[in-house]
This record gives sequence, structure tokens and C-alpha cells, in this order.
Amino acid sequence: MLKKQQSRPDLYLLLSLLLVVLLHPVLDHGFERRIILGLLMFVPVILATVRLSQIKGWLWPMGLLMSGAFFVGVAGAVFTNRALDVAKWALLTVFFGLTVVGLFSYLKNARSVLNAHLYTAVSIYLLLGLTWFTLYSAIDVFYPGSILRSNMSMADRPSELLYFSLVTLSTVGYGDVVPLYAEVRMLAALEGVTGVLYIAITVALLVSAYKQGSSGEPRLPTP
Repeated sequence: MLKKQQSRPDLYLLLSLLLVVLLHPVLDHGFERRIILGLLMFVPVILATVRLSQIKGWLWPMGLLMSGAFFVGVAGAVFTNRALDVAKWALLTVFFGLTVVGLFSYLKNARSVLNAHLYTAVSIYLLLGLTWFTLYSAIDVFYPGSILRSNMSMADRPSELLYFSLVTLSTVGYGDVVPLYAEVRMLAALEGVTGVLYIAITVALLVSAYKQGSSGEPRLPTP
């Protein structure tokens, strides 16, 4: 029972990330729907802050970033200012990036494989996709036309960039959304490399933790 309670924050974070991914194309058009989507985007932000608050030293920076992104996002929705939109996406990029670092530090120190570690591993993968998605969104607002969509009628739909980020992270790369600037292409290539390396490293860490947990041997401290 205790293990189930301890894994609940990780499970809730994973479910909120899946909810954002699945509902993004449904809510990314129309003013009222985008307001709901904006609020929905902050659900995993809040849950990630709560989760990282359990790790020493992470509460204040994550809380400040969460508050800053929220207030800038509200201001951008009210005043419709491009600079505020860029600032919002930039703050979310930093927030999700630091969340990945914090959760991965927890994952790599695992001495056994529990449900919480599995939930965290999948959450980190989705958070990587969201990190690049927010980065692409900031670039797309700052440099309009830097990322070409195949269907121009969907050019203003943010879910196209989330879709592009996830297929790039998984190295599928359908080619229907294409970065035009060399800098954005390099970022997309880096995301693909990150996706491959993350899976390889995470599988190795979990296998090592599982072997140590099943054998009962203490894990050697990291130098």
C-alpha cells in the first residue's frame, strides 16, 4: 500500500502528460478552446513542481518558473503580444528541461524497479517531447515561417508543432512538417539523437536497477 501511495505523484504526472498530448489537437483551435488548452497545459506543470518539490533544492526554482510562465501566459492571452508569447514558451522550455533533469536524476539513482520508476521513465520521454515543442513554438512565434506545415490551413494550430516534436523524438519523421531554417533543422536533429540516447540509457539503467534489486546487492555509489 505504501509503494502505491508513493507512486501516485508519478502516475498522476504521466496521466496529465498523456491528457495534454491527446487533447491538444482537439482544443488548439477557437478562442474558448485555447483558453481551456492553456489551463490544461499547466496541469502537468503543477504536478511536476509538486513532484520535484520532494527532491531537495528543486522547489524554489521550479516554483518561480511555474509562476512566471503562468503570469506571462495570462498576460499574453489578455494583451495578445508576440513578445509575451515568446517569453511564455521560453519559460516553459526551461521549466520542462529542468523537470527532465530532475526526474532523470531520481531515475538513475534507483536501486530497484518500482511502478514509480516506470511511470517516471515514460513521463520523462513525453517531457522531452514537450520541451522541444515549446522551443519550436517560441521559435515559430519569433521567426514566423521557420517551420513549414504541409497543410497551410493548419498553420496556426499549435498541435502541428507538438506532432512534429513527438515524431522527431521517436525518429519517425514523416516529413509533412519541415523546418526551413538551418538552426531549427539542427535542433530537430538533436531531438532525434536525444530520443534514441534516452531510450538506450534508460533501458540500461532500469535493467541494472532490476538486477541489483532482485539480487539484493547494494548499489555502488556514483563517483
